[in-house]
Amino acid sequence: MSTHAKRERLLLADLLESAGPDAPTLCENWTTRQLAAHVVVRERRADAAAGLLVKPLAARLERVQAEFAAKPYEELIQLIRTGPPGMSPFSLKQIDEASNTVEFYVHAEDVRRAQPDWTARELDPVFSDALWSRVERMARVLGRGAPVGLVLRRPDGRTAVANRGTPVVTATGEPGELTMFVFGRQAVAEVELDGDKDAVAKLLEAKLGL
Repeated sequence: MSTHAKRERLLLADLLESAGPDAPTLCENWTTRQLAAHVVVRERRADAAAGLLVKPLAARLERVQAEFAAKPYEELIQLIRTGPPGMSPFSLKQIDEASNTVEFYVHAEDVRRAQPDWTARELDPVFSDALWSRVERMARVLGRGAPVGLVLRRPDGRTAVANRGTPVVTATGEPGELTMFVFGRQAVAEVELDGDKDAVAKLLEAKLGL
């Protein structure tokens, strides 16, 4: 049975392939080539990927990522499709599912929503619940950059507090849209924001996510 992470991995690879190497994305102002290199380095070069979390190692990460970005684009796409080598922790199904479900969903949407004619995907309920489960657990970390209080609310009323504070803004939407919002893609997330007008404006400009 295909996992969510595996399905999103293959979708991401297809989207990157279809878009070509020089298309825009929503991620860090990267092109599709740079995004593809990021995905490959994160899975295959743990020595460099540590720079995602450890600032003193950021320069090494940037250098290694540039080296991978210089590879043939088709090679990068194939490395994404085939996944990490057996020695990588990401090769374990449980770790892959826990670490990559949201990662690949967001990056797939980074490619899709950078195009002018994008439309929101209709996600199946099981996948929506999987995204919500991860966002709910990570809400405080993802929302720590919010300059105001932030509550995430599903249409069914379930909520998660992403940041304590006042005034409070409530973002209501489907789990996939809330995922995009709290991962810093506020401009394209289809959510309804309720709260003080100035607080909403500040939230839309804030740096959310990891």
